[in-house]
Amino acid sequence: MTTRSINQIFKPKQIYIVSKHPLPQTIEPMSVSQAISQPHWSEAMSNEPTALMKHGTWDLVLPPSDCNPVVCKWIFQVKQKADGSMDRFKARLVAKGYNQRPGVNYTETFSPIVKPATIRVVLSIAIMNG
Repeated sequence: MTTRSINQIFKPKQIYIVSKHPLPQTIEPMSVSQAISQPHWSEAMSNEPTALMKHGTWDLVLPPSDCNPVVCKWIFQVKQKADGSMDRFKARLVAKGYNQRPGVNYTETFSPIVKPATIRVVLSIAIMNG
């Protein structure tokens, strides 16, 4: 069977950009060394630990001597508004949780998420039962 790729015939890929706002010229850095050299990314990196401590989701403590701490990495992203314009630079510090082992590094998981529909159902049942 003869195909285009066997005969070295390739159709060029066309890229369509549909936005009334131009895309930002900055490219999201792939490493911390790239991010530190740019002031907007280093500011976003300094805001992240402050926000984590302010919300009470993270505490800075010394690790115990008998365990290995979970390693973290930085993820960089340019946030956009609904109309496609640039909103802000976001740097997130994420734990590499895939290095953990059940029963060794952690014992339970907790996710405090409740849907509004569940709250309405519980409240309506409570009101019906007095």
